[in-house]
Amino acid sequence: MPPRTRPKKTVDLALQGGGAHGALTWGVLDRLLSDDRIQIASISGTSAGAMNAVVVADGLDRGGRDGAREALSRFWRAVSNAALLSPVQRSPWDRLTSNFSLDHSPGYLFFEQLTRQFSPYELNPLNFNPLRDLLAEQVDFERVNRCPDLRVFVTATNVRTGRGRTFTQPGLSVDTVMASACLPFMFQAVEIDGEAYWDGGYIGNPALYPLVEDKSTRDLIIVQINPLVREELPRTGREIVNRINEITFNASLVKELRLIELLHELIEVERLESERYRDVFVHLIHAHEELKDLDASSKLNAEWEYLQHLRERGWAWADRFLERHYDDLGVRATFDVKALFAGDSFRAPVTDDEPAPKAGKGESRT
Repeated sequence: MPPRTRPKKTVDLALQGGGAHGALTWGVLDRLLSDDRIQIASISGTSAGAMNAVVVADGLDRGGRDGAREALSRFWRAVSNAALLSPVQRSPWDRLTSNFSLDHSPGYLFFEQLTRQFSPYELNPLNFNPLRDLLAEQVDFERVNRCPDLRVFVTATNVRTGRGRTFTQPGLSVDTVMASACLPFMFQAVEIDGEAYWDGGYIGNPALYPLVEDKSTRDLIIVQINPLVREELPRTGREIVNRINEITFNASLVKELRLIELLHELIEVERLESERYRDVFVHLIHAHEELKDLDASSKLNAEWEYLQHLRERGWAWADRFLERHYDDLGVRATFDVKALFAGDSFRAPVTDDEPAPKAGKGESRT
């Protein structure tokens, strides 16, 4: 008898933003796209996650799975090439010691102080943004908007109202993606339809609600590249600012996960499972210990060696996830959302490399 083939699984992806750390997500996407058992129905992305999402949609429309993988590689290579002449580079000592942090980079330290003293309207009155030109060159948004195989959602924050706006086909453009990636201390707000927008991470990193409403699948895979937990107390000024940023950019994700958990409890208690009230199977691709080792400053390090290193990490995360949880897709959740809200007993999400902590009184097993 011929070998039994495992069925295809349809999933939705939620991609966090994180500057150059988005190359971790590149690796995850590359691994998922290489596996024809996995069908990606929708992607919700913010900032670098949004860029990865539109690159995949463009590549899929051009040449299927292989076209999407090639498009991702081409995009990240272009990002690296564009950064070659940047004054923000690693120090000679960091290069010798293979440290990818920019904490000792004179260019980074100067730029960091400059952006604290002056706004992008003062530093860059002409609003020059090389990343915008790069994205316009790499991505054909007409293809993205007509891509029949992938639904893309991109979130930005309305500066005036403080509310999120999620853009999707056929209204995706260079401006919507750049709005999603607009850090207010670095870039002028992006204006769309008379409204100004900043980075979507403040309100949805990434937005999960469009995926919860997707009736083509119940599996929602979050690709997390910002650590939720740091055991050590930040003590330096830079460490405190970086931790505040991590908390801020994870807050919206935690809030939406809480709503998903409440929906799950409501469905169980009231037995509301139907086409109108659908339970969602939440999964998480990440590696907590590895995320802790990535300095915040390295989000601006676009050296090809570093991006390749991150890609390999992301590939390994996704490969471990599929090896251990492929059969769980469509059957059950593999991430215990309730554990996020267990008060002081909260633990960092467990990776596939780590043994699960024993659940004690009042604790949930991740």
